[in-house]
Amino acid sequence: MLEYPCLTTDPNVADAVYLPYYASLDALRYLYGPDVNSSSEHGLELFAFLREDEPGIWNRYMGHDHFLVMARPAWDFSQPLENDPPTWGTSFLELPEFFNVTALILESRAWPWQEQAVPYPTSFHPPNLALLESWIHRVRRSRRSSLMLFAGGGGVSATPNIRRSIRNECENNTGNSTNNHGYAKLCELVDCSNGICEHDPIRYMRPMLQATFCLQPPGNTPTRRSTFDGILAGCIPVFFEDQSAKSQYGWHLLPNQFNTYSLFIPKEEVVFRGLKILDVLRGIPRAKIRRMRESLLELIPRVIYRKHGSSPGLKAKKDAFDITIDGTLQRIQSRLKEFDLVR
Repeated sequence: MLEYPCLTTDPNVADAVYLPYYASLDALRYLYGPDVNSSSEHGLELFAFLREDEPGIWNRYMGHDHFLVMARPAWDFSQPLENDPPTWGTSFLELPEFFNVTALILESRAWPWQEQAVPYPTSFHPPNLALLESWIHRVRRSRRSSLMLFAGGGGVSATPNIRRSIRNECENNTGNSTNNHGYAKLCELVDCSNGICEHDPIRYMRPMLQATFCLQPPGNTPTRRSTFDGILAGCIPVFFEDQSAKSQYGWHLLPNQFNTYSLFIPKEEVVFRGLKILDVLRGIPRAKIRRMRESLLELIPRVIYRKHGSSPGLKAKKDAFDITIDGTLQRIQSRLKEFDLVR
């Protein structure tokens, strides 16, 4: 944020005000600490500060020009205020005090206007354009020896049936065969249970570079971080519900082109009607797969966060941060015009 070229120290001329508030860290005391039974109060201290420290800045538009970043899914901040006793999460996004503030969040819900999902960070933060182009070249030339891949843990999922169906299908088709349509393996499983993949990106990135399709079923939340790891690896994502990506990441994933770089299989067809994912994927022509991967490669610069202090050449190419800021400014200006608040 401090490298953004259009920063100003004068809030009176600013189009938007960024709140450097670490919502996820502040939430810990409500989730695990002494305030665990006061989760509906998460954010009230911030609101009091905004009203008292520089009241003119907040009161000018009542927060319509403010935005913040929340480094967890929206469901961790959307516990209903009336819950008694409290369940998991805090109620930050349910506070009327912040209904006007734009929240940039890793996963958004479908209805609140102020929430906008931004890509999960991957492990790749290039410092210069040459390294980014070198990576894309490697992804393009990578030999795809597996038809499909699922990387994930066990977890407690709200929709466990689709993940169980995927695991069963993969476990029955992981062996080598002479009838694999040109692939050494039809399916590969990468077990990331108990956090073993968190600090070891090679564990899942190497298999993703060798797979044609990466399965992205919903888990504890609709989206999985591996969606963006898979895009980075040129592994065509297979989604099973719209909320996993299409209806969330409109700024970065170009929803009007969604079918050119991803595949959609309704989870109901797999779970309740016995549709085999392998049958669907084996029916896709090689020429279409090549076109889909080329479209996917064009997305890579849009979903990475470049390294701090990166080269001017790389800064000239918009990354996930640049696209997020552009979208935020447009949203705020649109909102101010809607309420006739523009100066």
